[in-house]
Amino acid sequence: MKKTLFIILITLFSMRLNAQIKIIPQPVEIEIKKGFFVFDNKLIVYNTANDSSVNSIAVYLKETLINKGKVADIQIVNGAAKIKKGLFLFINKNLRNLGDEGYELNITQSRIDITASHIRGLFYGVQSLRQLLPAEFESKTGMTKPGFKIPCVEITDNPKFKWRGMLLDCGRHFMDKEFVKRYIDLLAYYKMNTLHWHLTEDQGWRIEIKKYPKLTEIGSWRTEADGSRYGGFYSQDEIKEVVEYAKERFVNVVPEIELPGHSVAAIASYPNLSCTGKQIDVETQWGVFKDIYCAGNDTTINFLKDVLTEVMSLFPSKYIHIGGDEAPKYRWENCTKCQSRIKNNVLKDEHELQSWFIGQFDEFLSQNGRKLIGWDEILEGGLSKGATVQSWRGMEGAIAAARSGHDAIVSPTSHAYFDYDISNINLEKVYSFNPIPDELNENERKHILGGECNLWSERAPQEKVDGRMFPRILAMSEVLWTYPEKRNFNEFRKRVQLQYPVLKALGVTYGFEREPLKFTANTDISKKLILVNLEKGQEGTDIFYTTSGIKPDRKALKYSKAIVAKDSLKLKVAVLANDNDNGFYYERSFKMSKSTALIPKLKFPYSQNYKANGDNALTDGVLGTENFRDGNWQGYEGVDMIAVIDLGKETEISTISTGFLQSTPSWIFFPPQLEYFISKDGVEFRSIGVLTAPVSPKDVDNLVKYYTINLPIKAKTQFVKVVAKNMGSCPEWHPGAGGKAWIFADEIIIE
Repeated sequence: MKKTLFIILITLFSMRLNAQIKIIPQPVEIEIKKGFFVFDNKLIVYNTANDSSVNSIAVYLKETLINKGKVADIQIVNGAAKIKKGLFLFINKNLRNLGDEGYELNITQSRIDITASHIRGLFYGVQSLRQLLPAEFESKTGMTKPGFKIPCVEITDNPKFKWRGMLLDCGRHFMDKEFVKRYIDLLAYYKMNTLHWHLTEDQGWRIEIKKYPKLTEIGSWRTEADGSRYGGFYSQDEIKEVVEYAKERFVNVVPEIELPGHSVAAIASYPNLSCTGKQIDVETQWGVFKDIYCAGNDTTINFLKDVLTEVMSLFPSKYIHIGGDEAPKYRWENCTKCQSRIKNNVLKDEHELQSWFIGQFDEFLSQNGRKLIGWDEILEGGLSKGATVQSWRGMEGAIAAARSGHDAIVSPTSHAYFDYDISNINLEKVYSFNPIPDELNENERKHILGGECNLWSERAPQEKVDGRMFPRILAMSEVLWTYPEKRNFNEFRKRVQLQYPVLKALGVTYGFEREPLKFTANTDISKKLILVNLEKGQEGTDIFYTTSGIKPDRKALKYSKAIVAKDSLKLKVAVLANDNDNGFYYERSFKMSKSTALIPKLKFPYSQNYKANGDNALTDGVLGTENFRDGNWQGYEGVDMIAVIDLGKETEISTISTGFLQSTPSWIFFPPQLEYFISKDGVEFRSIGVLTAPVSPKDVDNLVKYYTINLPIKAKTQFVKVVAKNMGSCPEWHPGAGGKAWIFADEIIIE
């Protein structure tokens, strides 16, 4: 009995210690030992290899402990030591089975040993050591006094993938140098080793190129709608500083210089780079634009080679990213130089022209000892000889690349686009990501280098990046480092909770693990009301709301039961975390009318990709917002929206209104014409009014408008028909010219 009780106590003690181990990503092997190592006021760090590169790790460790841990007296000793107490750094070539980034970390009550075959491994061993320290260690003030302790453990660890990255888009929104360096620190802390730095865009050119000064004089700045000037760029000295800072933390900085598309800022600086040669402005809107580099112009090719030459002098990375995505072919189709290039090189079409164009830079980079990476569109028209593919439109690009013998980096929109709302990609969704497509055989799988999480900054300026990246990047770091058989989401999520105090200490304004709030609207026709239920999507939060139009805070009404909408209701909601002021804010409007809950009969089906509330979407009483991904908009691609509502009996009506959304960059347009009809029998319909689009389709802001008709005399009808005309295809001036246009409809309101 005593023996059984002893085993139970030991098990409980072990479980308690395991709960304290918050390391992310999860190590391959970790064993908790009895006891603790205590950090006192003095510590000796031994560079047992007496190696200058190992000494750099010792210096990094010393600076970290002094700056954060208040360990006042730290000495670095080179060479082996007979003393048994201290922190020892070993290089052991026999650990090559762990690779350059693997390590062993052994902590006893008297010493800490970090062993690796390469200094990279030592560095990652240091990061695991840091994560064993108390959370307050990472704060600006650090520990208030020495004497803090960490559990004794044995860890053996190495990564699954060699490419573990994050894309930071500084083209659309400029982010200052110190912010970029801060993210390099955060990447290193979670054992990510690649910063994919997106430096050129339609909305801004962010890197100094000395041979072409107008790129930063003109291309780095845009004039916003309110007349303000926005922008910025990194000088070459600043680039060198960031690259060196990253090198010290074993983060490889891969620059992206977009071509042939997403090049408006460069063309605004040097118009001769385009097919038309016309002066244009740096773009102020988001989307895809038809002004791209001219592939038939030798001047353009020479310009880009000059740019890449200076880029290579700043970035030692073996890889240079050239984009290659979202390049509309409209200008090329109408350019005599591009058409001559197609003819003279016996190319099939503009897609092969793009492959030819990219091939010029693949060869150029190869001649300079570098490798080209491009988004998966570079597969169209044939893949360049030495290219690596970054697959973003699903996994197909990675599959095609690997099967053709090319390397691939995987970052699909389904799991890796952290600019997407948490309702689309939550923590668990990221954690479920498998970078290796099931379709590949064993040899093909070797071409999957790893993956990235992408932060495109259209709607994520610098101050919003933390909330988009964290905690989701914790899941991505574990997906890319930890072997699948060692991963378990429920266990991972427990460690995430332990990371929140660390993130707070690091000054990270983290977001939510999953959608913080779920709206449910239940319509009771007999009582003529809508019951609005709000459900927490995450623990540790409270819901506050107002119906007065004022933004809610902690002083607002705290949600406890269903909210009743008897006619119309404008609801503003805040979901606030208990331990910080970071929150999510929502606005929803509800409307009861004669058509509420009556399912319309549709002539053309809605898109399954944008079905909102399905058959009930147009009459569920919940009005859509300016966010077309809010789950309330029903999409119709390339077809009219024709809906008939049966009111059940002849009913007097005075007003009919239907909501639509326009988001031109997303190919969503207001109907150019809408016509209302009424009928008593559902067979013979009489037109009661024709309405036209309230604004120009060239207005690129996200807008919501209602097409409303007020009848001068109340009409009696049983059936109401709504016919909303679709543009059919995007107009000539649109970047997606010829592509199918969308109608996004919301609520049909009959009163």
